[in-house]
Amino acid sequence: MRILIADDDPQILRALRITLTAKGYEVFTAEDGAAAISAAVDHEPDLIVLDLGMPRLDGLEVIHGIRGWSRAPILVVSGRSGAAEKIEALDAGADDYVTKPFSVGELLARIRALTRRGPREEAAPVATLGAVVIDLAAHSAVRRTDDGDKQIRLTPTEWQVIEILIRNAGKLVTRQTLLTSIWGTEHAEDTGYLRLYVSQLRKKLEDDPANPVHILTEQGMGYRLAGLRE
Repeated sequence: MRILIADDDPQILRALRITLTAKGYEVFTAEDGAAAISAAVDHEPDLIVLDLGMPRLDGLEVIHGIRGWSRAPILVVSGRSGAAEKIEALDAGADDYVTKPFSVGELLARIRALTRRGPREEAAPVATLGAVVIDLAAHSAVRRTDDGDKQIRLTPTEWQVIEILIRNAGKLVTRQTLLTSIWGTEHAEDTGYLRLYVSQLRKKLEDDPANPVHILTEQGMGYRLAGLRE
């Protein structure tokens, strides 16, 4: 089983890597949020152990980015002990939450419990944006018209963008989260890539691309999908 550990504390990374490797797990590590998303893309872990307070991208942004395409259980391990922080992390897509300091025994028990549950159920396989119906499982997008359904062709990258937005419908998805999830950390600042694909998606999915009502820009931050019906 492959486990990704993301934490900006090198001592915690080292200790967990040694402990989990000794238990027979294959372990990968990341010291910041952007590296965590990149490692998740590269290694496709079966479970992710994630700190919330990391540089570059915080833990919540990592959860949003990973949940766009992965069903791997996410175990948050954080020094933030408030109920609000726990609720926010779980609502974002985390599966469990452990507060620092923690015992290794408890952490191992939580990992065993999460891996026994099996894969998460696929979320929102079909979504409707106005007259457009998007089936994520079938990779099908059609526009309903009076003359029948018209197939919409999306490129592989356009599929990645719209799938992340659909799985985070109604929530802000930062530009950096999208860029690192799709193109990796080396393109984290290449916002021109993203604007191009968002523009193309609007032309294909919006009734009036110049005045979008579904794929919305959050100025200076990222994008949000609105008006989705499942």
